[in-house]
Amino acid sequence: MTTLIETTLSGMGYELADLERSGSGLLRVFLDRPVGVEGGIGIEDCERVSHQLIHLFTVEGIDYERLEVSSPGLDRALRKLSDFSRFAGLPVKLKLRMPFQGRKAYQGILQPVEGEGPDARLSLVFNDNEDVAQRLEFTLAEVDKARLVPQLVFRSNKK
Repeated sequence: MTTLIETTLSGMGYELADLERSGSGLLRVFLDRPVGVEGGIGIEDCERVSHQLIHLFTVEGIDYERLEVSSPGLDRALRKLSDFSRFAGLPVKLKLRMPFQGRKAYQGILQPVEGEGPDARLSLVFNDNEDVAQRLEFTLAEVDKARLVPQLVFRSNKK
């Protein structure tokens, strides 16, 4: 289903930022503009995609109770390797499921991706001590295995 939605959104000039499906039949689709395309996602975009997906799901026989289409918002979760590449150099907040070095939350600057595929190296440079920058490294495979909660959240520089 994810591939079908990604293909449909791509054909409409959008990209799939995230997809959530709940046990109650709720299907949430988060869309964004592709890299290099200016502007955000508006209500008209969500409405257009919603109508297209309803038709697609009917034709493909995809079962769902309720469909919600929206932008990823200010707290955009980064899920794919392309997301980590796209937002490299920006401030992010990383939430861990299990403590690492005694902590579950880190804030810092997302570094450029090194390598490709599930073993690509991702890293976050953070400054707890003004004099010493530290680096937290992980792979997309670790994110997928749920060692890390996949909620690396993009935050603007605004406080």
